[in-house]
Amino acid sequence: MSEVRYPFTAIVGMADLRLGLLLNAVSPAVGGVLVRGEKGTAKSTMVRALAGLLPAIAVVDGCRFACDPAGPDPQCPDGPHATFGSHQRPSQLVELPVGVAEDRIVGSLDLERALAEGVKAYEPGLLAKAHRGVLYIDEVNLLQDHVVDLLLDAAAMGRSYVEREGVSVRHAARFLLVGTMNPEEGELRPQLLDRFGLTVEIAATREPAERAEVVRRRLAYDADPAGFADRFAAEERELAEHITAARELLSKVELTDVALRQITAVCAAFEVDGLRADIVMARTAVALAAWAGRTEVLEEDVRKAAQLALPHRRRRNPFDAPGLDEEQLDRTLEEHAQPEEPEVEPDPEPEGDGPEPDGDGPDGGGDGGPGDGGPDGGGAPEPADGAAPEPAATDTEAPEPQPVPAQHPSPARESAPVAAGDPYRTRLFTVQGTGHGAQGRRSPAETTGGHTVRARRPQGALSRLHLTATLQAAAPHQVARGRAGRALVLHKDDFREQVRQGRESNLVLFVVDASGSMAARQRMTAVKGAVLSLLMDAYQRRDKIGMITFRGADAELALPPTSSVEVGAARLETLPTGGRTPLAAGLLRAHEVLRVERLRDPNRRPLLVVVTDGRATGGRDALARSQRAATLFAAQGTASVVLDCESGPVRLGLARTLAGLLGGSAVSLDELRAEGVASLVRANRPVSTSIRKAA
Repeated sequence: MSEVRYPFTAIVGMADLRLGLLLNAVSPAVGGVLVRGEKGTAKSTMVRALAGLLPAIAVVDGCRFACDPAGPDPQCPDGPHATFGSHQRPSQLVELPVGVAEDRIVGSLDLERALAEGVKAYEPGLLAKAHRGVLYIDEVNLLQDHVVDLLLDAAAMGRSYVEREGVSVRHAARFLLVGTMNPEEGELRPQLLDRFGLTVEIAATREPAERAEVVRRRLAYDADPAGFADRFAAEERELAEHITAARELLSKVELTDVALRQITAVCAAFEVDGLRADIVMARTAVALAAWAGRTEVLEEDVRKAAQLALPHRRRRNPFDAPGLDEEQLDRTLEEHAQPEEPEVEPDPEPEGDGPEPDGDGPDGGGDGGPGDGGPDGGGAPEPADGAAPEPAATDTEAPEPQPVPAQHPSPARESAPVAAGDPYRTRLFTVQGTGHGAQGRRSPAETTGGHTVRARRPQGALSRLHLTATLQAAAPHQVARGRAGRALVLHKDDFREQVRQGRESNLVLFVVDASGSMAARQRMTAVKGAVLSLLMDAYQRRDKIGMITFRGADAELALPPTSSVEVGAARLETLPTGGRTPLAAGLLRAHEVLRVERLRDPNRRPLLVVVTDGRATGGRDALARSQRAATLFAAQGTASVVLDCESGPVRLGLARTLAGLLGGSAVSLDELRAEGVASLVRANRPVSTSIRKAA
């Protein structure tokens, strides 16, 4: 890979992304930018190209934390910087890998030296390296939640904290935060979306001429990176000078009362939570004015700031797509485009003996005339001259007959998709035992967070010291080691680390019956609403999900295991029904999917959710084949839940029989709602104990 960066000015199109990055370069206080878009749209290329445009910075000689000589950090671990030299260096671009550990981000403290020698031996992390530069997170939606929280907290406060057993290190960490993500691979939680100042949606152009120019420039860069960069060197210098000039102008820009009122009115009109949106919009509008070379914020700045700062804050539930109603935005801006006029108190009425206005006059209130509906307000307006009055509707007219939709379509015929019912909060289903998967919010697991449950010898570098266990291990050997004075004599074998238990995310695999036996419209609406509710629960618990549907003659992998719960909800919405019920095919397909996923990610434990009434048709011994397939999951200890969709006065109990063969539990649609259970803890206990530990 060439060390010559692709020029920022050579990128074709993507005006909003270009503007969002440049505004953050002018004013890092805007809060960074989140770039959402499909794969292969040059998101990473543009972010890396931006770093080459940022002005060089002055840093203190020998300082690992890039302290500014004009105002060094008083808490800098390499300080104090009483007398120092300085030098200029380019702004840093720090890229954060997806699998990065917390200690690599904030830095690590050598606890062994801290306890044995009493010194703070601190190794800076990526946040220290990114100080006064750019921190770039590719695929930010794939990072663990606690890592994203840590990054966004540092970006908001401008400072990084490292706390280890009473030993703390703090240093400045102010950087331009840029995250990129592909929504198809999973969404960020709304709380985390809100922490990004701006968001930009991008997609590849569909214009053949533009696509051809993109390919032409990329091939030219690959053939001769240095020569290609030279072609755009003048434009790059001009853009860098523009950024520097806008930074100098930023402090002189005036945010007028009218512009501020428009900003707050827009945020109130779009019902965004909290006040962060107002602050971000104000900073963005000021940066827009500075970028345009003006010293006053105009309405056009406020409009563009809203388009960049509000779309990702409009989400009201996990499946809402970011967006902004442009007509509502224009109306709100127009309504508050003028300065408020002070309220003028009305003059008191004169104390005269003049006659009161007559109600029958042109300005009077009328006295029950034909034009005002009379005392009851029930009158109708008079017809125009020469027009016959409309006949009044009577109760004796027979309504036109309306066609009655079929409630039970034929099992052999496919019916159109029906909408899902409203989602609701569901009961919690967990995998029994303690796992070691990625942090989440579903099943118990050993994690880097959570509460301490025990101590053990360090496995690798010591990061979370268990102080009590360490002292207990060292205490019996102090005499033999010749301890003198108050200091302990510690050996490497004495150290113990904490084992913490939190919760992990799981792979929730849905196997949904879409056959004719499920095709009644009201019933399928309730079933889809239940699955949608479980999908929302999986989203909130940070699970991966997959979906298999079976109908007709076979089963289909409608959604391969992914973190994008939104895609699962979209597939569910368009799910057709009809045909026979190949339950065995659905279970066998699920067994194969889980086998492959165990090879890919052995630490992520699965939870199988079968949505069916338990019936099986199609072929000889269909029910017996489905029951034999169910025993495969029980043999592997796969945690499972059957959502029993059987309804009607006569019930065969096939779904509950299937649950027993799976080694799991069966829950009816009515029992799924969390708010419908008198005691959530008691209600969940049978479910949890009946789910076997996953392999």
